[in-house]
Amino acid sequence: MTAAAESTPETTGPATESPEPWGRVDDDGTVSVREADGWRVVGQFPDGSSEEALAYFERKYTDLASEVTLLEVRHRRGGASASDLRSAARTVSAKLDGAAAVGDLARLEARVAALTETLAAASDTEAAAAREAVDEAVRARTEIVEKAEALAARDPRTVQWKQATAEITDLFDQWQSQQQNGPRLPKSAAQQLWKRFRDARATVDKHRREFYAELDEAHKGVRESKTKLVEKAESLAPKGEDGIPAYRELLDQWKTAGRAGKKVDDALWARFKAAGDALYSARVERETADVEASREKIEAKRALLEEAKAVGDEREISKARTLLTGIQRRWDDIGRIFPRDAERSLDDDLRKVEQALRTREESDWKRNNPETKARANDMTRQLTDAIEKLEEELAAAKKSGDKKAIANATESLEARKSWLKALGG
Repeated sequence: MTAAAESTPETTGPATESPEPWGRVDDDGTVSVREADGWRVVGQFPDGSSEEALAYFERKYTDLASEVTLLEVRHRRGGASASDLRSAARTVSAKLDGAAAVGDLARLEARVAALTETLAAASDTEAAAAREAVDEAVRARTEIVEKAEALAARDPRTVQWKQATAEITDLFDQWQSQQQNGPRLPKSAAQQLWKRFRDARATVDKHRREFYAELDEAHKGVRESKTKLVEKAESLAPKGEDGIPAYRELLDQWKTAGRAGKKVDDALWARFKAAGDALYSARVERETADVEASREKIEAKRALLEEAKAVGDEREISKARTLLTGIQRRWDDIGRIFPRDAERSLDDDLRKVEQALRTREESDWKRNNPETKARANDMTRQLTDAIEKLEEELAAAKKSGDKKAIANATESLEARKSWLKALGG
């Protein structure tokens, strides 16, 4: 009989030679394995030789040794959890108990026991890490729930719903990622957190739907109001530029009508603006025609301004007034001129001529006013009388040789003569 093979942690080949063989085969083909308390029958192999029978059960041992070695290698390399390896070790240990194999089964059992003891310590560490991971996952999901509840608690009228919808969607994505990739939470904690998140999400969705429902209702009213304004603006088209004042009133109403939603607003505004453009285009067309028609008028008024230069050159005011009046009548007959800037410039030039003549007339009136002349004549007589008297006084002073009287009389006489000269006397 041959010695049974023994597997080491590194190999699964035959066991090292021992003083006694690990198996024996009886004459009837019964195969036994040597254990610490004696021989144990593992099976029969009646249809072959003793060597074949022993080799068969030694291969059974080699298979078991390979499983033990595989567990040891998996533990050494890492990657598998200690709890999974412990479960596998228990399975292998159960196979070794009373195994129908020939070899050093006690040594395999010892290796499995040592590995199980090592895995037990690792399992405790893994369990602690798992608990910590669960606690962290609970904190993370609680944070997601609290953010969702904060969104749900906001006043719907102050919420930017496009942003809020994106935020609640992002929170739900985070929740799903935690659920798919994170550790499994205790059932009670998971259910409680999910209920809070679900309720908050439902509240946000409810507020959003209510907000947009109210907005749609408001938009409906604005849409109807603006549609009427558009129809009124379009009805002004036959009036041409005469419809512009009414259009401006409609525009003021448009500005205070509110919003009807971007797409609707844009479409209605396009119609409203087109109606206004038609009115203003009519004005532009009319002004363009007026400007074209004003070219000859401008030349005619410029010619009149040339004639008006003679008004200032005419010495007789009455003739100057007659000349200007004729120019003014022909000026008015020419009519309005476009553009208005050109008309204002021409009118300003004519007003300068008018003002110059008016100034001459006022000056002449002051000079020829009968009342003014009467006052001047009276003053002339008084001055003439005073001069005659002063001349007599000066002659008497010279005759008497009174120098002081001569000086006073001379000074007074010169003053009166200056006044008389100023009056034209």
